[in-house]
Parts: sequence; C-alpha cells; structure tokens
Amino acid sequence: MPRNRNITGKVFTAAVFLILEIAALSMLRNGSTVQSMWLSRMSHSFMGAVWGGTQAVRQYFSLRGQNDALAEENFALRMALLRYREAELPETHGETVRGFSYIPAEVIKVSRNRQHNYMIINKGSDDGVTTSSGIITGKGVIGIIDAVDRHHSFALTLMNPAISISARLGTEGAVGPLVWDGVSQKGAILKEIPLQYAYEPGDTVYTSGYSSIFPPDIPLGTAGEAKLINGATNEIRVTLFQDFSALRYVTVVSNTELKELEALEQ
Repeated sequence: MPRNRNITGKVFTAAVFLILEIAALSMLRNGSTVQSMWLSRMSHSFMGAVWGGTQAVRQYFSLRGQNDALAEENFALRMALLRYREAELPETHGETVRGFSYIPAEVIKVSRNRQHNYMIINKGSDDGVTTSSGIITGKGVIGIIDAVDRHHSFALTLMNPAISISARLGTEGAVGPLVWDGVSQKGAILKEIPLQYAYEPGDTVYTSGYSSIFPPDIPLGTAGEAKLINGATNEIRVTLFQDFSALRYVTVVSNTELKELEALEQ
C-alpha cells in the first residue's frame, strides 16, 4: 500500500506541475507584447525544426526516384544530340554516327581497386545487349561487354590492361591506342603517336572512329605531358573526364553493322 501511495503522489505532483506551467505560459503570453513575441518565436522555431527534419527524411527517400528521372533525361538528351550530329556530320566531315544502337543501363557492381577491373550492369540479352558492345557515358568510354545473360552483362572496364581504345588527338590529330595507366582512376596513356604530330597540353582526346565498337568523336579526356619512347614515338598522358569512382548510369552502344564488317575483314 505505501508503494501505491508513493506512485499516486508522484503522479499528482507531476500533474499539478504541468498545470502550473501551462498557466504560467498563458499568463506570460497575455502579459506583454515582448513576452508574446518570444513565445511565438520559440514555437515557430520548434515547428520549423520538426518540419525541416520531416522534409529532409522525405527528400532522402525521394532521391532514388529523382536520380532515375535525371538519368532518363540525360539519355534522352544524348540521343537527341546524336540524331542532330547524324543529320549534320555528313555535310561537314563526311562522317556519320548511324549504324550504332544505344541502350540505357545502370551499374550493379564495379571494381576499382584491382589490376583487372570489371563491372556488371542491369541489362542483358533480353534488352538487346550483345558481347563486344561498348559502354559509354556523357564523359567518355567506360568499357566493353565481355559476357551476357538474359538480364545482366559483365564488362571489362577501361581500368583493365586488357582494354585498348583507338583514340585521336583533337578532331584531326594523330591516332593511337589509349590504355589505362594502371594507377589512377582518371589516368590513361595514349601510345604510338608519331613525333611529327604536334599538340598542346590540354587538347581534348576523342575516340577515333576506327574501332568497330565505339562511334567517333566521343570526348575521353585532356592530353598532358609526352614521353619519348625508343626515339621514335611519343606516349602522352591523358586525364580522363570520367571518374570511375562515381559511376552509376551508363549507355550500352552496339554497332548494328558489326557482323557485316567482320565478314568483310575475313
């Protein structure tokens, strides 16, 4: 019984305290303009903090949908640019980007800390992806599809010594193989550049179009310092535009005339 009386007494005391606090706040609010403003500001600050926290949580969970929408918009813009170039290039450079199909995809897994790096994307044979297709973004070449199942594809990335890309210095400069430097996530080397071809550090490096995997004129990075090799050619360091530590959305590019080209080569 004494224990029950103690609990009842504590509850009664807390209730009286709350009633007195409410009464005091009411008197303060009605007592003066300054006190009323102070209480209103306290109330608004509390409401703002609660609302801001709620909004932050809501925005966090909506980021995935926003990112997906941005990826779809970027893909649509890239396709519009390609269609524009397809209409314009035959008249200006005698080149064309037709003959390539484009499929948007999302990166499921990517390795960056190995000597032979790879990635897995969420599109496969049911989506039209085939082996030897290329993978690109708006910032350059990512890799080449090596194996495909119905819903996923395995690719070797540019950060892999097994990958070599035909690249060009500027829009009309020398062409050579571009390979990963084996160290940096944004480092590559453009090899076998004849000494007679001058360039300026900072010049853009593009895909050459000589490959049957990638269309021409995809910007890859900027040229840096050159190193003389065997007194005959230059190796030029390239800083890639694409940071491989920030990969999520990519585009699979496939040459629709690949089989015909291979038949001609045979």
